[in-house]
Amino acid sequence: MDSTLPAVAEELLKEIKKAFQETSHGTNTFSFRLKFIFGPSAVPALDLVDQRSVTRVVSPSGRTAYQVLGSSGKLYTCYSSCHFCTCPAFGFTVLQKSESLLCKHILAVYISQAMGACQELTVSEEQLTSILLAEEEDEG
Repeated sequence: MDSTLPAVAEELLKEIKKAFQETSHGTNTFSFRLKFIFGPSAVPALDLVDQRSVTRVVSPSGRTAYQVLGSSGKLYTCYSSCHFCTCPAFGFTVLQKSESLLCKHILAVYISQAMGACQELTVSEEQLTSILLAEEEDEG
């Protein structure tokens, strides 16, 4: 995790990681705390994790991004290193209105990282660039 999340949120994600490593069970015992800290994005994020909707995309140079297949069937690109998602909810509820710490897609990425539940996809540098540029074209 990085320092863009409040300390309490980072600590909870660390506890989930530790619990999952020790017992292979993670989110059931933490669901109440996830809901308390992350609000309405917690349950949909857990659903995305259960559906294995999070893919870590890695290039040979080590650059990474995450793609999350949203409940609408649209693929969103997330960057945990800078705490950003390309979904409209992130732009509106997180950036504009500051109503939430993050969207369900970013939370799903963090939970999947903690549980070691990300799917992995290795792509070429060109393919990763295309993934990143496709998001910009969709926005512009």
